[in-house]
Amino acid sequence: MLQRLSQWDYAISATCLGHRFNAQVARLARVVSHSGDGYYYALFGGIIAFTPFAGAFWSLALPAFVIELMCYLLLKQIFRRDRPQALPVFIRPSDRFSFPSGHSAGAFVMAGSIAQIFPSWAGVAFTWASLVACSRVLLGVHFISDVIAGASLGLLIVYGIN
Repeated sequence: MLQRLSQWDYAISATCLGHRFNAQVARLARVVSHSGDGYYYALFGGIIAFTPFAGAFWSLALPAFVIELMCYLLLKQIFRRDRPQALPVFIRPSDRFSFPSGHSAGAFVMAGSIAQIFPSWAGVAFTWASLVACSRVLLGVHFISDVIAGASLGLLIVYGIN
C-alpha cells in the first residue's frame, strides 16, 4: 500500500511539474508559499491585537501553533520521508524530509483559527491555506500526501483545542 501511495504521489508531482509552464507557475507559487511563512502569522496577530477579538484569537491560535510545531517536528523525524527526487525543484527546502508539510499545517492552523473567531472570513482563509498547500507541490518540495497530511494535522489541532 505504501508503495502504491508513493507511485500515486510521484505521478501527481510529475504531472504538476512536468509541463512547459512550470517555471512561470513556480514564480507565483513561490509568492503564495512565502505568504505561509511563520513571521506573517505574527504580523497578522499584531494587526488583530488592535481588535476586540485579539484575546479569543490568540487563546486559540497560540496553543494550536505550539502543538502543531511539536507534532510536525516529531512526525518529520518518525517518517523521515525524502522530498521528491528527479523532478524540478524551484526553492530550497528548509530541511531534508517532506512528511508532513509544515507550511500546510501552519496555514491550516491559521485558517482554522480565523474561521473559528471570524466565521465570515472562513472562505478566504481556507482558500488561502489551500493555495499555500498546493504551492508546495508546485514548487517541487512536497508530495500531495505531504500537504494533505499537513493540512489535516493543522485542522485536527485547531478543532481539537476548540
